[in-house]
Formats: sequence, structure tokens, C-alpha cells
Amino acid sequence: MNLSILLPTETLVDREVAKVVAKAPNGFFCLLPRHADFITALAPGILSFTTPEGEEIFVAVDEGILVKQADHVWVSARNAAMGPELGRLNEAVSQFLQRRDTHENKTVQAMSRIEAGFIRRFLDIQRHA
Repeated sequence: MNLSILLPTETLVDREVAKVVAKAPNGFFCLLPRHADFITALAPGILSFTTPEGEEIFVAVDEGILVKQADHVWVSARNAAMGPELGRLNEAVSQFLQRRDTHENKTVQAMSRIEAGFIRRFLDIQRHA
């Protein structure tokens, strides 16, 4: 089967594979060529695939979507990194999570400032009415 890992700016992987192992929010799963069509959200973690020659390759994947249809598997993710060493990929996953948490915190802070400004303006309107 063919595996494509798509990022917003590039195609990270597009090759023939014998097996794909990934992590969904409810746990790990394995896809083989004759498995039924399948779609799931991916949890941040390590996705692995085995080449037809038997080499196992690891990819750190941020949240994403996986779709298996017939003999093709598509993975769409915001962030992913491929490498030969599993230890380095675990570090990449930790960095993905840390960046996401930082971004979410900044978003919450910005929303709080907007809400506080709205409340101040609303109170000003009530005082002048």
C-alpha cells in the first residue's frame, strides 16, 4: 500500500509501505494492505511504518487525521518529523506539545484581554446612559 504524510507546506512521505502503526486518542492501531477502509483522528505521538524490505521508520506526528482507502493511507498533520532514532523523535513530540501549549496559553491571554476591554466599554456605556 502507499503512505502519504502531508504537512501544510510539504509532502513528508510518499512511498510504498507494508504496514503502518499509529496512535489514535483511544490507543494504537496497525494497518495492513488488506484491512478495511478506515478514518481516525491521530493523537500526538510516534507513527511507524515498515517498508516492503522490512525496514521500520519512525515519524513524530502532531495531531492529525489518518484516512485509509483501498491501497492508500493518507496522514494529514500540522507538524511531523522523520528520523532514524526513536529517542530523538520522542523529543520532537515533546517540543510539539510544548509549542502547542504555549500557543494555546497566548490565545487564552489574548481572549481575556478582549473580554476585559469589552466589559470595560459596556460598563462605560451603562454609566453614561
